[in-house]
Amino acid sequence: MPPSMEIAVLLLGVLALETRRSASALHIQQAFTSPNHTNNFVVDPVSRKVYLATVNTVYQLNGTLSLEVEQRTGPVEDNLLCHAPQLPQAPCEHPKSLTDNYNKLLELDREQGVVVVCGSVYQGFCELRKMGNVSEIAVEFPPQGEKTVFPSMLNIAANHPNASTVGLIFRSHGGNTRLLVGATYTGAGTQFFPKNHSKEDLRFENTPEIAIRSLNIKDLSRLFTYDINPSEDNVFKIKQEVKPKNKLNFVHAFIQKTYSYIAFNNDAKMGHKESQPNSMLSRICLDTESRRKSSGPDSRKLTESYIQMPLQCGSNGDIYNRLLSVYPAEIQAGPGRGPESYLFGVFSKADRESALCAFRFRDIEEEIRQARRNCSNSPSSDVQVLDSVIQGSGAACIQKGNLVLQPEQLDCGAAHLQHPLALQRPLRASPLYENQGLTSVSVDSVHNHTVVFLGTSNGRLCKLTLLLNMTLAYQRTLKLPASEAVHHIMTFDPNDSNFLYVMTSHHMLRVKVAECDQWKSCSSCLGAGDAHCGWCTLENSHLGQLLWGNVHCPAETHSPSSDVGILINGSVPDLIGSRVECEYRPGISTAATLHLDYGPAQIQTCPLLPRENYRPIPPRTDHLTVSVAIKVNGTSVVSGSFIIYDCERTGAIHPKTSCMSCLSTRWKCYWDQENHLCLSSKDETKENLLEVSTSCPSLIASDVPPSPSGAAQDFTLSLITVYLWLFYIGLCVSLVPLVEVYNCGVGSSDCSQCWGREDQGHLCGWCENSCRPRDDCQPITDPCPAPEIHKISPLRGPTEGGTLLTVQGRNLGQRPAGVKIFIGDVPLLQLVCACLPEREGVLVPKLLSMEPEKGSRAGGTRVTLRGEHLDIGSQVRVKVNDTLECSITEKTDEMIECVMPPALQALTESVAVCVEFEDHPCKNSELSTIYTYEKNPTISSIHPKKSFLSGGRTITVSGRGFDLVQSVTMQVREIGQMDCLVLSSSTIICRSPASTQSQETSVQFVLNGVLYTGDGPSSSDNKQEEEDGDLHKGHFLLEYVEDPQFFTANKEKLIKHHSGEPLTLIINKVPSDLELMPEEYSVMIGSYPCNISFHNDQLFHCTINGLLSSSESELPVTVQVGNFHHTIAKVQLGGSELAIVVSIVVCCVLLLLCTVALVVYCTKSRRAERYWQKTLLQMEEMESQIREEIRKGFAELQTDMTDLTKELNRSQGIPFLEYKQFVTRTFFPKMCSDYEKSLVQPTYENDSLGPRVVPETHPLLQDWQATNTTRPNIEEGITLFSTLLNNKHFLITFVHALEQQKDFAVRDRCSLASLLTIALHGKLEYYTSIMKDLLVDLIDASASRNPKLMLRRTESVVEKMLTNWMSICMYSYLKETVGEPFFLLLCAIKQQINKGSIDAITGKARYTLNEEWLLRENVEAKPQNINVSFQGCGMDSLSVRVMNTDTICQVKEKIIEAFYKNLPFSQWPRAEDVDLEWFDSGSNSRLLQDLDNSSVMEDGRKKLNTVFHYQIPEGASLAMSMKDIKGNTLERGTCPSNTPTLCRFVLPHDELIETKKAHRHSHRKKVLPEIYLTRLLSTKGTLQKFLDDLFQAILCIPPERPPLAVKYFFDFLEEQADKRGITDPDTLHIWKTNSLPLRFWVNILKNPQFVFDIDKTDHMDACLSVIAQAFIDACSISDLQLGKDSPTNKLLYAKEIPEYKKRVQCYYKQIQDMSPLSEQEMNAHLAEESRKYRNEFNTNLALTEIYKYAKRYRNQVVNALETNPTARRTQLHHRFEQVIALMEDNIYECCSEA
Repeated sequence: MPPSMEIAVLLLGVLALETRRSASALHIQQAFTSPNHTNNFVVDPVSRKVYLATVNTVYQLNGTLSLEVEQRTGPVEDNLLCHAPQLPQAPCEHPKSLTDNYNKLLELDREQGVVVVCGSVYQGFCELRKMGNVSEIAVEFPPQGEKTVFPSMLNIAANHPNASTVGLIFRSHGGNTRLLVGATYTGAGTQFFPKNHSKEDLRFENTPEIAIRSLNIKDLSRLFTYDINPSEDNVFKIKQEVKPKNKLNFVHAFIQKTYSYIAFNNDAKMGHKESQPNSMLSRICLDTESRRKSSGPDSRKLTESYIQMPLQCGSNGDIYNRLLSVYPAEIQAGPGRGPESYLFGVFSKADRESALCAFRFRDIEEEIRQARRNCSNSPSSDVQVLDSVIQGSGAACIQKGNLVLQPEQLDCGAAHLQHPLALQRPLRASPLYENQGLTSVSVDSVHNHTVVFLGTSNGRLCKLTLLLNMTLAYQRTLKLPASEAVHHIMTFDPNDSNFLYVMTSHHMLRVKVAECDQWKSCSSCLGAGDAHCGWCTLENSHLGQLLWGNVHCPAETHSPSSDVGILINGSVPDLIGSRVECEYRPGISTAATLHLDYGPAQIQTCPLLPRENYRPIPPRTDHLTVSVAIKVNGTSVVSGSFIIYDCERTGAIHPKTSCMSCLSTRWKCYWDQENHLCLSSKDETKENLLEVSTSCPSLIASDVPPSPSGAAQDFTLSLITVYLWLFYIGLCVSLVPLVEVYNCGVGSSDCSQCWGREDQGHLCGWCENSCRPRDDCQPITDPCPAPEIHKISPLRGPTEGGTLLTVQGRNLGQRPAGVKIFIGDVPLLQLVCACLPEREGVLVPKLLSMEPEKGSRAGGTRVTLRGEHLDIGSQVRVKVNDTLECSITEKTDEMIECVMPPALQALTESVAVCVEFEDHPCKNSELSTIYTYEKNPTISSIHPKKSFLSGGRTITVSGRGFDLVQSVTMQVREIGQMDCLVLSSSTIICRSPASTQSQETSVQFVLNGVLYTGDGPSSSDNKQEEEDGDLHKGHFLLEYVEDPQFFTANKEKLIKHHSGEPLTLIINKVPSDLELMPEEYSVMIGSYPCNISFHNDQLFHCTINGLLSSSESELPVTVQVGNFHHTIAKVQLGGSELAIVVSIVVCCVLLLLCTVALVVYCTKSRRAERYWQKTLLQMEEMESQIREEIRKGFAELQTDMTDLTKELNRSQGIPFLEYKQFVTRTFFPKMCSDYEKSLVQPTYENDSLGPRVVPETHPLLQDWQATNTTRPNIEEGITLFSTLLNNKHFLITFVHALEQQKDFAVRDRCSLASLLTIALHGKLEYYTSIMKDLLVDLIDASASRNPKLMLRRTESVVEKMLTNWMSICMYSYLKETVGEPFFLLLCAIKQQINKGSIDAITGKARYTLNEEWLLRENVEAKPQNINVSFQGCGMDSLSVRVMNTDTICQVKEKIIEAFYKNLPFSQWPRAEDVDLEWFDSGSNSRLLQDLDNSSVMEDGRKKLNTVFHYQIPEGASLAMSMKDIKGNTLERGTCPSNTPTLCRFVLPHDELIETKKAHRHSHRKKVLPEIYLTRLLSTKGTLQKFLDDLFQAILCIPPERPPLAVKYFFDFLEEQADKRGITDPDTLHIWKTNSLPLRFWVNILKNPQFVFDIDKTDHMDACLSVIAQAFIDACSISDLQLGKDSPTNKLLYAKEIPEYKKRVQCYYKQIQDMSPLSEQEMNAHLAEESRKYRNEFNTNLALTEIYKYAKRYRNQVVNALETNPTARRTQLHHRFEQVIALMEDNIYECCSEA
């Protein structure tokens, strides 16, 4: 080594950290591509084989995804309505077609060596294939010749491609293999089932949603059966009527401990409340341990342990409410704690937003235990019993006292506890990670870190590392092939968790979860943050130590010496006893000596290599970097480098500054002045060696004054630290002097500027009007002329001062110090002037408003600030939050327009906006305002996604937050851009630009000048995805296709047309994918628009109704679509001469006819005028009479009704019938009428008020008593028959069988329905489900014909059942809400009828609502009051008002009503049972009768005696007493009957007229009978208020008593309409009307005796018929076509019908807007109704009457049961025959007919 070279070592530090973030931590190791869409996969943990199921194919792959076996599974001939062909004797009459087989379930059973493969064909049929070769069947099922095969053994998985199926295999404690399956219901009523085939639901009639099936291949007879006996104990089946509210979409099933968990979504809740979770987690206990009971190996019911709870990911309204994927995993809970089980789940919500949440199993188990405690000991709303499940225990939790539950009962329930259970309060978790498009999750625990793998819908696999506190520490992303969506199940390699099996839509992938080999150093490995990668410092096992996480890599520090001294820091094990060496390059090393081998640092030294072993120092450099690595036992632990330098080279590199370079380097060098050399070491023999750079010789330049150009000047240089030999060498020049040369003629435009250059040392002067050197301007005269000011700007400034003024002019001064400028008396600060503040005379700026006051966080919003004096000063700025600046685009004195910057923080909301002047901070509140940053607008989609080449198509952009958008630009990649228009906060419309070729491109939007990139979270991985070239946030696909083509119907180019005629063109469209809407295209004929009147996919019609006129003979027909214009034909206008001639002739004829008509009209009008005047007088007189009559009648009726209302309040109230009487009269109206009139003779009992009628007792209300001849087994038969009726399959089959019989009349159907209602009254929930099932069948039958006719009449059992159901459910509402106004209306009608004359024979009256009951004679009746006492009743006499035309019987009825008005009518005496006596002033009494010796004869007939006949005066005293019934004789006459021997009416004045010749002197006027129809209007006007009150009560929804049954049934009708695609609103309106108003309310309106204990006369019945007709018309959707021939009962309320119709529609709308009624709420309501009226009816008698029908149609019922598969399997026909056998031993003789 040369003596001038020494080696020193410098610290270079640890190697640079390699954190290449784009390097992927994931790698696809192997891949398999499937031509078909993938469905499921499973991995064998022993053989590592992968079984992949796709559409129509099953693959068997090895561990590296190489194909071993391929087996086709489809397509096959199938039909959704057909049984599986494996079912013996199951022919199918429906046509079959080739159907793809989608795999629904793929499970491994290693113990039995089979693979369970279930497909969607053959109703979800499953096969058992061999694990070693999936192309071979392991077990043939069903076996050949097997006849005892049921559909439930074959229908296992879901039979639709889009329906979900999950499953798992486990073993019970007895060693039996079980298969748990959860399958979505795809039967009738779902979107999966074929439409219009609801009666052929063979697939899912009895298939449960969840079932545990036998999978023991050694017992084929029980294979795939629910192998617990009875079978219902092993299934979870939802009731048919509530299936629409329980649409289960299964996600995954897995085992954790001894429990099976099933995750699913209830899709029925989607769309109702987005803020509510729809994701569920259910748990079932598995019998995998010791037996619990001795009764059998499998005694636990599935529903007994079943419990479910909602899972909620998110909070505060931001809830991810749909579960996509779950994965159970054990992760490290914390330092010093063991692993803990978690359930990870991926959830989503609208707009593809998704999140990852985690739930602790410990919390899940505790919630389940607490729920069972609450249900048994303290029932609350947090837990409910699932009454929608058939195998449940009850409808509600029941408090069982201080019952202590055992741990096993808390976990798995018990038979005596309520089950199954459902928690109502969700288990909540906060999102750990949020992104768009997550689809799957898989979790592993690595080195106390949680590693989460997430699949996405756009083909990405994300790897997340979570710390112990569940925060994100690391994230990487891998792009998968073809960007296909990842399946929701991902599985680790069972033998190596470093590999993950991932399935996409067409690929099966084996992904290596970490690429640790790419990291070549400790720091780069640990810096990557990958949990799977750690750095091993020593590979030998006894010295090895793995570094991971927050530990330090080994680092080395070198100390300079002849040997290399190394200090090692970091995590390195003790090196004592190890072989340590320094390696310089491969194969060249030296042994190291260890000096310190303990503590955090260790010291060692290594000898250097000889110089010749190093590489030479490169030219023009002075050093060499040498790397060194420390090896321990042959393993490199840490590496570093040191530098070898040569000082001689340092001095030679910079020869002009060799001394300075030598002494200024990083290493120590010495300068030899004598030899002019740079030395590496100090030679003590040389005294003149320099060590510091300041000792080097230097050249110092002196200051040289400026010199004018062209002049010579000398200057002097100074040298320091100079020795004699320096000049000999001549190399040390450090500084070069600078000399300034100037030119006076350049840069001086006036005198002051010229003389002002003197301050720069320039000797210039002004002469001859130019600037010259001073020596050329001799002598110097006056220096400069007076200054000239040309311009000052700005002219205004703020009061605070600081405005920079610019003064422009000439000769303004030589230097700033010599120039003074004043504004007024105030001097300015400097020449570039800044104004001083002044209080007076300076303008004060003021900010008044800002528009808009809010904008998006992305910025770009253009705001306008308005105020006063905003343009003052030299500098104006708009500051946002004192940090950002709003870019000013326009500024005036009253307005500043600027563009807002983006918000600094994502959550920034309100910021201050202030106008600043001259850099003064904003302190004035008058210059400040508030601006709000709101959430950025979000674009969700564009429609349509296709445009034609010509462009101009309207593109609708949908999203939210567009109210913040001021300007929008749509940028189409490689085509162009267009401005858009904001229509609303959620809609933007754009016009597509034109394109030159068909292509698929992407669209981006610029909102407020800012490129829209989406509003979701962003990360480095997302940016990487964008670099991959895929569409990302903010990009939307738009496809350009060829322009549309149009042609006329016959492709003619010339269309002839005559002017003046309408023109209709038929234009055909060439089929395209544009899906053009009619509003997108227009047709022009010349300049005339052609209106499009009809369109479809192939053609459209356009019509011009006006006249086509043009100077041209031909007009082009142009079709315009956007920017596309195409002329398809021309219209040739024909001649119009003939048309003109015809028009003239027609006009002349019309003129002649008009003249003749005018003459005739004038002649007749004079004649009609006289008649009209006469008629007008009569009409005015009649109108005045009617108006007066209505006013008086209404006033009197209001007074009477007020008194009546007071009486009702004072007395016992409205005479409502009891519930049981209401039911019997409603259910059996004909029988009750016959019963009251004939079967039961009224009996009386005596009391203080006289004899009362004892209320009748209906047979159905009596106790059932068997006759003496009845054998004991009759009761047993009745009980068994009741059990059969409680079987849904039997009852529905029974009803259908009877209805199919021709002799089963309508009356029989109604009777059967009412008897069933009585028999099932105690189980209204079950009755409701039966009714709904029958209604579904009725709807299906009606939908195929005319759906509007459904429920119009009562011709079937279910229609009468609906009537009865409505009566039961609406009774409380009728009694509490409608009863009072209805009763008041009845009283008002009766009072109004009694106001005038009433014909005692015909019942016709002066005042009525029905024309047929109108008394068409003008009989004047005067009212008068009489005082009546009732002997023996103990009451004071009453004043009773009667009419003088009343007969004695009518008087008696009014008196009885006055005395008994507070009692029910059934307790009133009859008029023929009382006597009436009149006591005149002489105390003489006279018995008053309708007929006596004083009766008048007229035309051979007797007139009935009236009050006027007896001349009873006003205030007369009368006495009433009860007749002696035993002594009743003919002398005590009865009320008259309709017999021809009596006169129709007694006219009081006729008795005073002796002869008919005086008839013309009568008070009656001779008018037409129709003139009295006005009395109908009088009566209607009087009763109008009471009718309005009744209709208001019926058509209102009181908040305290909403009609739950109506809401429930209307929702049912809407649901059925949706399922059948019935969108006509009129049909749904008719259904609702036929089910409630016409079926229930009209029946009540016509039959008030069903509700009240009153007397309904025939006259009142006629009036109620008119009111009921008005109610029917109000509910109708058709407009009333009324004319002069229309009946009066329709004309009477024609004016009010439109208003009533609005009320009905409003009522239906209010019902629809009510919150949906859950099945549980309705069942609770029905259960309460059943409880309130329990034991009210004789159900045994009802069952006996039903049995009569069963006996009558015995053979038909048996045949129907035998043909029903379900009934046959459950042996229902045998049980029915048993009932017949028991009952026929002794026929029960019923005493009365029900």
